[in-house]
Amino acid sequence: MTPETLINEATIEGNLKKFLLVLLVSLSVAILPQIWGWLRQIPYTLLLVIVGLGLAFIDVRLVSLSPELILLIFLPPLLFEAAWNLEWSKLKRDLVPIALYAVLGVVISVAGVAFALNQIAGVSLAIALLVGASISATDPVSVIALFRELGVEKRLALLVEGESLFNDGIAVVAFSFLVGFSLGTDEVGIPFLVARFLAFVGIGIAVGSAIGFGISYLTQRFDLPLVEQSLTLVSAYGTYIIVEELGGSGVIGVVVMGLIFGNFGSRIGMQPSTRLAVTQFWDFVAFFVNSIMFLLIGDRISFAGLGANLGVIGITVAAMFVTRAIAIFGLGWLSNRLAKSEISLADRTVIWWGGLRGSVSIALALSVPEVFPERDKIIGIVFGVVLFTLLVQGLTTKALLEKLGLLSNQELRQQYLEAIAQRVALNRVLKHLSEVSGDRRIEPEFSNHLVSQLQEKLNLLQAGINQMYDRSPELRQMTIDKLEGDLQAIEADTYAEFVRSGQLKELPVSVLRQCFQERNETIVS
Repeated sequence: MTPETLINEATIEGNLKKFLLVLLVSLSVAILPQIWGWLRQIPYTLLLVIVGLGLAFIDVRLVSLSPELILLIFLPPLLFEAAWNLEWSKLKRDLVPIALYAVLGVVISVAGVAFALNQIAGVSLAIALLVGASISATDPVSVIALFRELGVEKRLALLVEGESLFNDGIAVVAFSFLVGFSLGTDEVGIPFLVARFLAFVGIGIAVGSAIGFGISYLTQRFDLPLVEQSLTLVSAYGTYIIVEELGGSGVIGVVVMGLIFGNFGSRIGMQPSTRLAVTQFWDFVAFFVNSIMFLLIGDRISFAGLGANLGVIGITVAAMFVTRAIAIFGLGWLSNRLAKSEISLADRTVIWWGGLRGSVSIALALSVPEVFPERDKIIGIVFGVVLFTLLVQGLTTKALLEKLGLLSNQELRQQYLEAIAQRVALNRVLKHLSEVSGDRRIEPEFSNHLVSQLQEKLNLLQAGINQMYDRSPELRQMTIDKLEGDLQAIEADTYAEFVRSGQLKELPVSVLRQCFQERNETIVS
């Protein structure tokens, strides 16, 4: 065996041990709140960041990954999972505010932060612009994980998720241009910038659409759940790599592909049981990747860099808050006027405060070329901002949601769903008892007594369900939403059967969706 082979094997073995160590720490953190109840007040993802900070403080570095590798490993599955679960009908309704936040919001953030750093902190314009671009995008990893954990109302979560999914591509375009501009390798001029932006986004949309529709029609030809799960995983990573190789936005490519596959491909090409299996698979992948990602964010923090740039970090955080307020409240007002989006002041407040930064900002900062002057300063500032948003904003977002009355009552929802599940179970048990009541091996006295007990329990359970339902408008709306979703799934599955059998070439327009839209418009008017 050659020395090179031995070195490679030792490297693989060492990386595997580090990976297992990261996984062990992540799972340990997930278990801790079950042992110490007070830890449940801290969202799991933020608890991972805190543990990572503790490891960084004692100088225990779990793993060292390049920024490019961080983006390649963690972003595709997280973006695909989020896009897969986004309903296009609801996303389409809020495309105007999401587009305004994702495009103009990034421009306002970059310009505002750069101006403050340059004029107040005395930082050079090149560094100020790169810092502004690095922290201009809300990170989908951070935002989506936190909001799902807190159980935020669906439309508010959609606005935040939609913004964070789409503005990453815009931020990467701005960052890459500013790096080239600062190093003198790129042309300067609005026409060049617009052309580059259109090419960057256009390639992502084109390739993502081609792969999304291609895989959708491919899965229509067979029903193999494990193969289809694997195809979604390969598609997520494959789309990102192909688009990046072609010079486009891998982020936008994966998001577009995930939206198409989740809203179109899963309907025409997957059986309901397969679609459920794929969804559960991606729930696991998202939990798994999030666990590692948030731990590594804390673990990569450099305390020396934070201390050396504390004043500049404070100015950057203040500028970030001001510019985001201008973007969210101003563009939200504009969207309300232009598209009648009806985004309330409370919703805009949460969107403003919930603009966490995370892995994307860190990866962009670390990707600044080594030859760039004061590269360490950029990294130190960005790390400080990310840490502030995750710990300060992340730990107070729940309190803000409760204060504004926007956080759903998770305990009541859970009690209601448990009661519904128990009612279904008892009804099935009673049905089975009635079917076997004629069996001579079962004593009638035992059977009748058990039926009487169960019926009494069922009556008490139904009374509790009715009481919860009557006192909570949220549960009434949740019941309606679930029924609408179930009915639309039945309709979509029926159309899919006709497409799979070759009787139809494409899915008909949803009749139920039109009915529900007309009903909602009638209620609003």
